[in-house]
Amino acid sequence: MAPAILQTEIPNTDPKHGKVRDIYDLGDRLLIAASDRISAFDVIMANGIPNKGVILTQISRFWFDFIGSEIENHLISDDISDFPAPFCDYPAQLAGRTMLVKKTVPLPVECVIRGYLAGSGWKEYQQNQTVCGHKLPAGLKQCEKLPEPIFTPATKAKLGDHDENIDFARCVDTIGREKAEYVRDKSLRIFQMASEYAATKGIILADTKFEWGEVDSRLILIDEALTPDSSRFWPADKYEAGRDQESYDKQFVRNYLESINFDKGGKGIVLPDDICEKTGAKYVEAYEELTGKKFAPLT
Repeated sequence: MAPAILQTEIPNTDPKHGKVRDIYDLGDRLLIAASDRISAFDVIMANGIPNKGVILTQISRFWFDFIGSEIENHLISDDISDFPAPFCDYPAQLAGRTMLVKKTVPLPVECVIRGYLAGSGWKEYQQNQTVCGHKLPAGLKQCEKLPEPIFTPATKAKLGDHDENIDFARCVDTIGREKAEYVRDKSLRIFQMASEYAATKGIILADTKFEWGEVDSRLILIDEALTPDSSRFWPADKYEAGRDQESYDKQFVRNYLESINFDKGGKGIVLPDDICEKTGAKYVEAYEELTGKKFAPLT
């Protein structure tokens, strides 16, 4: 297996680096390369998961195609031959993990949809029986299915800071009512479509996070879509409310970090080899189960 690509390095370019993605500004378009970096609790770990960026990109591509008839997204092409020079000359770094996309003005909120009570939602519920302004029924268990999916937006933190869950009223204050209602309704619709599809594959989509951007006065779906980095996927045949779930996503890494009392405000650590291998296997499993295709790792 090829080693993890922690950062793409194309000569004579000056990309911006996010938690996972390297972003190259081409003027009216962007080139977004998904590295093999892995972050948890908004902290980038010191080592990566080989082929993770390829899997994320190909899962996003699958979902962009799946919802494409109903929801516009930013994808132009993921074929490296369509990339401008010099990027088309670096397939070893970019092939399979990179998308040429429309350039937008990203909204300053993340659109989180929760269908189950997990993660920060479960922690908030235990304190006051609410999640981001949604009053929920009493007596719900950890990871229990909610009466209906809820829209729980969050602010987009700077690199190294933590996102902050907010209620819908603050979302409206941040981006305006018309935009807030649009991204809420569209995000809920995508979640419904994806959940119904995933269920046919024996997978529960517990929650996910979408990002939206504005171009030519239109709001379109950007960044990634329904990947193990932005979502919680659980095998339906092993699901049981009242406990942590086995998952296809990086919750496996989060649970490991919790078990060692990781300093969520500190620097990333080197994950043990077995954690990397098991996490990588979960990413591959997610890709294969969702798409029905065999994953062919890059060599």
